[in-house]
Amino acid sequence: MATTKGDNIESHKAKSHKASEQPLVRLLQYGQTYRSQFWLATLFSVLNKFFDLAPPVLIGVAVDTIVQRQNSLIAQFGVQDVRQQFLILAAFTVLVWVLESVFEYAYARLWRNLAQKIQHNLRLDAYRHVQDLELEYFEARSTGGLMSILNDDVNQLERFLDFGANEVIQVITTVLLVGGGFFLVAPSVAWMAMLPMPFILWGSIAFQKLLAPRYADVREKVGLLSGRLSNNLSGIVTIKSFVTENYEVERLRLESEAYRHSNRQAIALSAAFVPLIRMIILVGFTALLVYGGLQAVEGKMAVGTYSTLTVMIQRLLWPLTRLGETLDQYQRAMASTNRVMNLLDTPIAIRSGHKLLGDNLLGDNLLGDNLLGNGRSIRGEIVFKDVTFAYRDRAPVVEHLSLHIPAGKTTAIVGSTGSGKSTLVKLLLRFYEIQSGSITVDGIELRDLELHSLRSAIGLVSQDVFLFHGTVLENIIYGSPSATLAEAMAAAEVAEAQEFIDQLPQGYDTIVGERGQKLSGGQRQRLAIARAVLKNPPILILDEATSAVDNETEAAIQRSLERITQNRTTIAIAHRLSTIRNADRIYVMEQGKLVEQGNHDDLLEQRGIYTNLWRVQMGVRSGG
Repeated sequence: MATTKGDNIESHKAKSHKASEQPLVRLLQYGQTYRSQFWLATLFSVLNKFFDLAPPVLIGVAVDTIVQRQNSLIAQFGVQDVRQQFLILAAFTVLVWVLESVFEYAYARLWRNLAQKIQHNLRLDAYRHVQDLELEYFEARSTGGLMSILNDDVNQLERFLDFGANEVIQVITTVLLVGGGFFLVAPSVAWMAMLPMPFILWGSIAFQKLLAPRYADVREKVGLLSGRLSNNLSGIVTIKSFVTENYEVERLRLESEAYRHSNRQAIALSAAFVPLIRMIILVGFTALLVYGGLQAVEGKMAVGTYSTLTVMIQRLLWPLTRLGETLDQYQRAMASTNRVMNLLDTPIAIRSGHKLLGDNLLGDNLLGDNLLGNGRSIRGEIVFKDVTFAYRDRAPVVEHLSLHIPAGKTTAIVGSTGSGKSTLVKLLLRFYEIQSGSITVDGIELRDLELHSLRSAIGLVSQDVFLFHGTVLENIIYGSPSATLAEAMAAAEVAEAQEFIDQLPQGYDTIVGERGQKLSGGQRQRLAIARAVLKNPPILILDEATSAVDNETEAAIQRSLERITQNRTTIAIAHRLSTIRNADRIYVMEQGKLVEQGNHDDLLEQRGIYTNLWRVQMGVRSGG
């Protein structure tokens, strides 16, 4: 079923509601799977901080033992000998240090593993979601911008979970334990130690609100910078051929300068946090130092208690200076979280149906393979009925188009540039959704078909061949990963690619380079054909498959195509009419409409658009 306007409105409302939520809330909702590991890591962080705060208490007990001797804290438990008191104190010290180290190892390992798990799964979930988005989404965005989200933003979140989360938990633990201890042992001076706390917390919240938009802007700028770099590296041949190196350096400088400026604004604010907090801390520390010291001199407070308090207030207040760095990490992480979650919340416009194509596969095929490995046969009859389609904010590319592509036959579609030929391929693969009409394969509406079933039944060989950075073998078996070397070699033989592969330095193990740049256009095209042959689809689409190669290569490719199109539904889109003159049926398109149809001889007799195209091409060849 097509998505209704009401569905779109509801989807937009749901997305807007999610986007309005705090990034931390969205992250916690996403990370519910890991809550047991989160709570265990939190427990170990708390226990580590508990034992980390114990040494100042032991120092106080030691001072108390020296001053009070038989009246010390330990002596109250029946141990009167001072030497034994210190041995007991030493044993407690060893125990505290060992436990602190054990729990530090435990929390560090748990937090870092948790960060790695969330980073790994979040990146995979985001990438999986991106793959399900329609082509229109990618056409409106830069590859570098998406790379920035999938890589840099996810890594930014990992860095915070590695250290920042534990830092926040330990600061909270310190405030509760030390603050509680102050009120328990020295309530008269506790308020002095706690006096700076409201100002520190207020300042932290204020800084957080001020930093949030600045770091959101930083993440936006780094996305634009990544987009520029990705675009330039992909177009390095064009840059060199047009001698625009300096021009591109200047454009990159402007993007980098914008990123630097955004960071500078955030840094100017975050750098001020620690000095300001330090001044507030100074007030509390000085007050306790003077007032508590006077109470100890007057005998109102034990010397050991005073020693513990002066050390402990530093353990309470000085870590708060690190809140600036922690908040800095937090805001960077939340800005990144927002971008990743917004990507995950992007609605999928093209939903898969549930029906599968066919019952049994093609009985006879070139390689003796099963197409989908599920014993299903697909005839490959395709019908476009009154189809209208327009790209976003543009006039219709295809308008009220109806045509029939019979099963097991070769059907050619020709027409001038912009007539809508290649758009039909995108619609058949459901890269885009039609506005009206219907497209069926073997009588089943495309919207009702499972996308995997539909696209597995179609092999595409286009003019713009994309080879992945890897070996020749890896590119041939792409889409058929379980294929053996022998099957790949058989496919290469059919595609007439075996000869040039044998001449490569490492044969099938030769690295083709990014986008296959180490190979010629004809070699890339033949590998693409071998890839389609190995997939063995019942429906084969040849979209200008020979338009960018020389005559000799074209002849070789045509020979291989004649073999693989036998008894297979084949759609050939071509500018060179000589390559499709033997097609069973030829459709001529003009401005998104079907204007002529028939076989080659029929169309020549009609003396219409096809005849004119044929004469022009033959005239160019005969008179050249």
